[in-house]
Amino acid sequence: MARWRPPPEKSSPYITPQGEEALKKELKGLWRLRRRDVVPALSAAAAEGDRSENAEYIYRKKQLGEIDRRIRYLSKRLDDVEVIDRTPPNQDRIFFGAFISLENGEGAVVNYRIVGADEIDPVRGYISVDSPLARALLNKCVDDEVTVVLPASTATFQVLKITYS
Repeated sequence: MARWRPPPEKSSPYITPQGEEALKKELKGLWRLRRRDVVPALSAAAAEGDRSENAEYIYRKKQLGEIDRRIRYLSKRLDDVEVIDRTPPNQDRIFFGAFISLENGEGAVVNYRIVGADEIDPVRGYISVDSPLARALLNKCVDDEVTVVLPASTATFQVLKITYS
């Protein structure tokens, strides 16, 4: 018996042009490359006989289901997203798409970019507009101090630089 869970909070529909292009590229790759390879392998495995004990058939069927699930998600998500391809008129404040340099409490400088939920990349410093840090930073200016409540503690940052290019 499965446990009921409430649906997750819906993420914001915003995305950068680069993020939209990446989602379209992933969708195209799933259709053209991965799915095209898996379907014949699944057919070949099904032709081998008893499917209940055929590990190759079970694996390929599961793989195809995962690919189809991701294709459905990407198709629906691309219909719902709103591409933000313009810079805000007031570039002195932090809005969606901003590159930000912050100084944390220890004096270390960290760099982030506020992007859509589908574009998160911790290695590049891309944070979701829905994250606690991004929500605290929105509409702030250079030299503003921002306090962010994190799950384990509270962090304070000072805004050093804001760019949109």
